[in-house]
Amino acid sequence: MVPGATTPGKSGAHSGGGDFLKALEKTRVLPLLSGEAPEKLLQAGRILVRAGFEVLEVALRTPSALEALSLLSRELPQVLLGAGTLLEASQVEEVRRAGARFVVSPGFRPALHEAARQAGLPFIPGVATPTEAMAALDEGLTLLKFFPAEALGGAPRLRATHAALGHKGLRWIPTGGIGLQNLSTYLALPWVAACGGSWLAPRNALEQGDFQALGRRAEETLALTRRSRP
Repeated sequence: MVPGATTPGKSGAHSGGGDFLKALEKTRVLPLLSGEAPEKLLQAGRILVRAGFEVLEVALRTPSALEALSLLSRELPQVLLGAGTLLEASQVEEVRRAGARFVVSPGFRPALHEAARQAGLPFIPGVATPTEAMAALDEGLTLLKFFPAEALGGAPRLRATHAALGHKGLRWIPTGGIGLQNLSTYLALPWVAACGGSWLAPRNALEQGDFQALGRRAEETLALTRRSRP
């Protein structure tokens, strides 16, 4: 079973634990890779791994995303590689075969969670409201993606939501509109496991092959995460 995978049955079926959560919390950043060219995503992944990242997410937003996921899985086997932007339960088996070791969605759908549970993959659903977070908690999910973070009101909104539900053991991955300019605001919250986003490898930089800029962003991000430890 992969690190952090859930076992069949609803009891204890949280979305991320054990080695998975430990790896995520080492850098407290979940880089999101998205683009048309799998080879460029692999180059970006190699740079991020050399910088110290152990967990990466590939977004299923392009026709070549599954190819990129499979390529990164083969070439970077030491990485905990996830598939993001899952919308349908049928996608879970596809990404598992391509090498995904966890799955992420912009929203919460019980059918997606059930498919991930059956596949033995940690599932991180996106939630925007306390009602959605409570629905995820009912399914035993305790690691949630707060999305879209900045559009929803940023760290103050997340802090208010956690104040009501945090006693349930919630951990968060705020995503959406986060970058070097506001990353520390979220990382100051001790129950934020990591922040997700594409600022480390924006699509325009990947398309232009500007991998030096990617390396600089990785160094700046890790320096900031070290300073922001709560």
